[in-house]
Amino acid sequence: MWFKSLRDMGILGMNARNIEFIGRYNQRKLYPLVDDKLKTKKLAQRFDIPAPKLHFVIREQHRLRNAENLFRKLDGFAIKPAKGSGGKGILVIKTQEQGRFVTTSGVRLGLTDIKRHISNILAGLYSLAGTPDVAIVEELVEFSDMFTGFSHQGVPDIRIIVFQGYPVMAMLRLATQRSDGKANLHQGAIGVGLDIATGTSLDAVLFSLPLEVHPDTGRILSEIDIPGWQEILYLAARCHDMTGLGYIGTDIVLDSDNRPLLLELNARPGLSIQVANGQGLLPRLRHIEKLKRKHDAAQERVNYVLTTFGATASL
Repeated sequence: MWFKSLRDMGILGMNARNIEFIGRYNQRKLYPLVDDKLKTKKLAQRFDIPAPKLHFVIREQHRLRNAENLFRKLDGFAIKPAKGSGGKGILVIKTQEQGRFVTTSGVRLGLTDIKRHISNILAGLYSLAGTPDVAIVEELVEFSDMFTGFSHQGVPDIRIIVFQGYPVMAMLRLATQRSDGKANLHQGAIGVGLDIATGTSLDAVLFSLPLEVHPDTGRILSEIDIPGWQEILYLAARCHDMTGLGYIGTDIVLDSDNRPLLLELNARPGLSIQVANGQGLLPRLRHIEKLKRKHDAAQERVNYVLTTFGATASL
C-alpha cells in the first residue's frame, strides 16, 4: 500500500536515481569537475558564472607556518575541503574579535584551532575517499536581507535539481540552532519547497516532518518569496552547459545585493527535495526525457520550465 502511494506521487527512489539518471546521464570522467570544489570554482570563472571570491588555497602543511599573516588580514571567511561532501569540514568565521576567530554560532577559536582544522583537511579527514586534500579559503557571503529571521545565523542556500539543462525542482535550506548555523538537512536545517515557476514557498519540513514557522525565530515559512527567481534558474541551467553533467544538484546563495552566486555542485544530489516539495521528481524527469526537441539555450530551457512545472501546472 505504502509503495503504491509513493509510486502514485512520482517519488524517485535511490536505486532509480542511481541507475536511471545518475548512471545514465552523468559520465564518470566528468565527476571531478564537481567533486573537487576548486575545479568547480575555476570552471565557473571560465564560464563567467558568479561565485564567492577565492582568497587563497593551502595545499601543504608547511604553509601553515605563515597562518598568522594569511588569516589576520581577513575578517569573515570560509574554510572548505576541496573534496568534502555533505557540508563536512566546512568552517565559517564571521569576524575576528580581540585576536579570536568567531564562528557563525558564536564559538571563539584561536589561530591554533584554525591551523589544526586545516591540517585535518590536508590529511584527508573530510575528503570523499579519505585521500589527501587541499583547503579552500573563500570570502564569507553576506546574505540577502530578505532572509532575515528565516535562518539562524548561517547563510541559507537554494538547491535546484537540473536535468539535461532544465531546472526541475527547487528548495531553500534554512539553518537552525540545532543545525549549528549550517544549511544541512541531516543536521537539523529546514527544507522549504519552492514553486519552480515563481520561487515562492510551498511546503516546509524539519527532519521530514511538516513545519509552518521557524523554530528559533518564529518567522512564517509560507511568506518566503525569493527575489530574482528567473536569474537564479538561469544560473542553475548554465551549470549543465558548464559541466556536461545531465543530472546535478546546484547550490546557490543570494548575497546582500540579491545577486545569485554558485556555491557548489553535486553529481549525486539527495532525494529529500521531494519531501520538502510534497511531490516526486519522476513525472518531471520523464517529461524532459520524452521531449522530442531539447532547447539548446539555457534561457529557453528556463522559459520552458516556467510554463510547464509550476505549482499550478499539471503534467
